[in-house]
Amino acid sequence: MQRFAAPAPSQAAAARTLDEIIQRRSDFLVGYQNRRYARRYRRLVQQVRAAEAALGSTRLAEAVARCYFKLMAYKDEYEVARLYADPAFMKTINSTFEGDFEVNFHLAPPLTAKRDPLSGEPQKRAYGPAMMRRFRLLARLKFLRGTFLDVFAYNPERGAERRLIGEYRADIAAILDNLSAETLDTAVELASLPEQIRGYGHVKARNIEAARRRREELRQRLTAQDAGAVLA
Repeated sequence: MQRFAAPAPSQAAAARTLDEIIQRRSDFLVGYQNRRYARRYRRLVQQVRAAEAALGSTRLAEAVARCYFKLMAYKDEYEVARLYADPAFMKTINSTFEGDFEVNFHLAPPLTAKRDPLSGEPQKRAYGPAMMRRFRLLARLKFLRGTFLDVFAYNPERGAERRLIGEYRADIAAILDNLSAETLDTAVELASLPEQIRGYGHVKARNIEAARRRREELRQRLTAQDAGAVLA
């Protein structure tokens, strides 16, 4: 019997309080990359939290805690491998299916996948259980992520994902420079834009462009509102 399986979503478990949101996502990022990467996440969120405290609000900090994490934890080849290689994945499979079954993986490796002649998207093909050994090896190589030795870094989609992180940090810097009671709503909307970036391939690319257009509008509104508040 054959079954097709997918790893668990690349996201932190649900949390209720801001402290829980920060802690759970920080813990996830340690596994995703390392402790330094997680500290970078916490520093920015805590910086926003401290600045927003004067307004008696946590809306902005909560938006940053969720959306900065979303951008930092983009699901690349190393993360897919880590999720499949996690013993919890096979434990779930074994507890879900009974009898004689074989786990197959539908993948479109960026370096070898053929392109669909109509859509231009990479075509997936099935790989057998032996793929699990490759996942374990690739998961151990996650320290290469983003370095000049990262062979996946030359994938345009990966480059776009890393640029989004830098752009987001720039947006938060602009928000903190202009944060006030008058600009808070705009700041929260700007900080929440990554929630609109969904999907993969050309779908994700379209969503990124739409988010960038809205980003420019919100950046202009942010500075205009702050200038108006100063003049008032």
